[in-house]
Amino acid sequence: MKFTDGFWLMREGVSASYATEVRDIRVAADRFTAYAAVRQVRDRGDTLNSPLITVDCFSPAEGVIGVRFTHHAGKLHRGPDFELLPTEGSGGARVTRDGTVTELTSGPISVRLDSSGEWGLDFLDTTTGRRLTAIERKGAAFATTPDGAHHMVAQLALGVGEHIYGLGERFTPFVRNGQTVDIWQADGGTSSEQAYKNVPFHLSSRGYGVLVNHPGKVSYEIGTESVGRLQFSVEDQSVEFYVVAGPAPKDVLRRYTALTGRPALPPAWSFGLWLTTSFCTEYDEETVTSFVDGMAERAIPLTVFHFDCFWMREYQWSDFAWDPEVFPDPVGMLRRLKARGLRISMWINPYIAQKSALFDEAAAQGHLVRRPNGDVWQWDLWQPGMALVDFTDPAARAWYAGKLRGLLDQGVDSFKTDFGERIPTDVVWHDGSDPQRMHNYYTQLYNRTVFELLEKERGAGEAVLFARSATAGGQQFPVHWGGDCFASFTAMAESLRGGLSLSLSGFGFWSHDIGGFEGTPDPAVFKRWLAFGLLSSHSRLHGNVSYRVPWAFGEEAVDVARRFTLLKHRLMPYLYGAAVEAHRTGVPVMRPMLLDFPDDPTCRTLDRQYMLGPDLLVAPVFSAEGDVEFYLPEGTWVHLLTGERVTGPAWRMERHGFDGLPLYVRPGAVVPLGADDQRPDGDWTDGLTLLVTPDAEDVTVTVPGPDGGAGAVYRVTRGPDIDVEVTGTQSPYEVREL
Repeated sequence: MKFTDGFWLMREGVSASYATEVRDIRVAADRFTAYAAVRQVRDRGDTLNSPLITVDCFSPAEGVIGVRFTHHAGKLHRGPDFELLPTEGSGGARVTRDGTVTELTSGPISVRLDSSGEWGLDFLDTTTGRRLTAIERKGAAFATTPDGAHHMVAQLALGVGEHIYGLGERFTPFVRNGQTVDIWQADGGTSSEQAYKNVPFHLSSRGYGVLVNHPGKVSYEIGTESVGRLQFSVEDQSVEFYVVAGPAPKDVLRRYTALTGRPALPPAWSFGLWLTTSFCTEYDEETVTSFVDGMAERAIPLTVFHFDCFWMREYQWSDFAWDPEVFPDPVGMLRRLKARGLRISMWINPYIAQKSALFDEAAAQGHLVRRPNGDVWQWDLWQPGMALVDFTDPAARAWYAGKLRGLLDQGVDSFKTDFGERIPTDVVWHDGSDPQRMHNYYTQLYNRTVFELLEKERGAGEAVLFARSATAGGQQFPVHWGGDCFASFTAMAESLRGGLSLSLSGFGFWSHDIGGFEGTPDPAVFKRWLAFGLLSSHSRLHGNVSYRVPWAFGEEAVDVARRFTLLKHRLMPYLYGAAVEAHRTGVPVMRPMLLDFPDDPTCRTLDRQYMLGPDLLVAPVFSAEGDVEFYLPEGTWVHLLTGERVTGPAWRMERHGFDGLPLYVRPGAVVPLGADDQRPDGDWTDGLTLLVTPDAEDVTVTVPGPDGGAGAVYRVTRGPDIDVEVTGTQSPYEVREL
């Protein structure tokens, strides 16, 4: 939020106190604390009737500097808190003092305080001495507003030409500069400034990132309150943030996800095509069977079938019981579907409607969130009289997981964990959590409960969600999808923008509703979206009021769906290698161009193309005519489907039919292709093809097994011929030059 009225004045009723002068510094081996007066102290009288801001500087991990500004330290802390790993330890940090300069260094980053002059903190790259950012004059403060609220405020300097990214899955312009952003979960679709996945972490083009360690509402003014600064504020007595070192954006994400958690590795089968009943459509077992038969008859491999909300009876979500009028034999139906090689996904949410048989049970056992007077919190939005499961209560978590376990026993493999954003603040939580802090954090407890159940019941490496809401740390429980978008080219582009923003917030896997959710897409939109969706980490056909079976959009849509599904299956040795990298390092599968080309200024604003893994550039087509403009960085790029070679750096304008799009292989790459195009989880090394680009000279390619374990390693070198040294499997393979 904004506190000032232009540069000179404060807004009416707002008062602010700024750190102005360092009065004392206490130093330990690996941290220091400074006490900053909020006015210049000319004599002893100026030390009276005036607050101090306590500034703690420490290091929770190598390459990370933590800073905490505190006004009154005695406020009761009620939680929740982000679970940060490691929670203790300085990562080898050390403090040095030289005259008036105190400096804390942690690996490649340091924070420096010079107490001789005007208040400020400088964050430095210790390798080059370059200043990354700084807290300058009026950069640390507390402010009170007309309603009596107390806010802690921090401002970080923005360099000339510096770009800011991230803050969760946001659908507004990709570069955050000039935006006001509130970190506050909302069910707002993809066409507004609201977001399902709010993450108080931003990444800078200058090679650092910042996590605000506060799970509640964090208000950002990014070059808006002060055009040369990024401001964040919380309604609290303290604000803590971590500056994460690079120097490259990938290095920032590695350190950030080491701190907040790396994504689990999704099972290989989850990368196949998902088809759903859609939401408000009419469906029963006959409908489901006709969809599955239709895909088989048209030779479109299908891996997962998803049952959306109306698998349960109307007005009773959630009771986790099949509607007997629509699905009289659910166990038999699931057995028949699984006999065809399908995995099963089910829609759930954390809400219990009053008509549900589970409402009285949960209320009697104390598993529902209550108001301060002891009443169960209820409203009629979404479901009549619905209540909310209190996931802060271990007994409630166990109760909820127990209801889902019955579905797993029937043969269900995965859950779509929908909703989790509209969390009230006028309630009392079982563990005493602060309702304002719990509003954003609720989704973490919800998704963790379901994910851990799947891990326990299905085994390590088999758990996968299809989740809509998340906050910092939510990347540990993949996969996340982009929420309710319209069936239009505009919404297709805004969905990609949101996914790229999420990837720069630490999330390794992301999907979206192919064809859009709201309304029925024009066939051109659907066909273009098919190519985009099947060149995403995860691929799902889903809609609201109409089915998303390809033949509903014409025979050409069937051909497009088949072509790109088969292509994705052949790409699985490559894609799963990228998935393993995301799991081990936090570098996402779908990547903004800036992540792989941080030194190319053109790449810093690109949001209509992306890297799929390290070596494939994808530029979705956002027009019926097939015109697409995109950028190729330096080097010779080869189109994967046509073999065309293009030398960059260059902007390109191409026109593609519905069966194509710009899909270029990076210069110097070797891309492994599997022989099996019928499934995503076969033996990739059997009949593998290594596609070698013209300038690939000494490249090592690791092809993991479908469980993420050791598969085979291929070292490709050039002499008079292309030579390959194989470690691991000795299955037959082929080498083909692109």
